[in-house]
Amino acid sequence: MSDPVRVSDTPYAVDVEEGKTYFWCSCGESAKQPFCDGSHKGTDFMPLKYDASNSTKVFFCGCKVAATAPLCDGSHKN
Repeated sequence: MSDPVRVSDTPYAVDVEEGKTYFWCSCGESAKQPFCDGSHKGTDFMPLKYDASNSTKVFFCGCKVAATAPLCDGSHKN
C-alpha cells in the first residue's frame, strides 16, 4: 500500500487531555479511527505522535492527506 485510505471527508473532533499522547493513524486502515491500532504493520506507514499541550478539542485529519497532519487543514474539501 503506497497511498493512505481516505477514511472520512470530515475531520474527527476529539477532546484531548493535557499531557496525554495520541497516535494518529496515517494509513487509514485502523478500526479505531482517527487513532492507530497497528494496522499499518507491513506497510511504509507509521502513526504520527500528537502530544496534547492543553485540554481542548482538536480536529484530527480524516482524509489522510492534510499537510498539517495529524491535524486537519481543510484538504478534504479539495
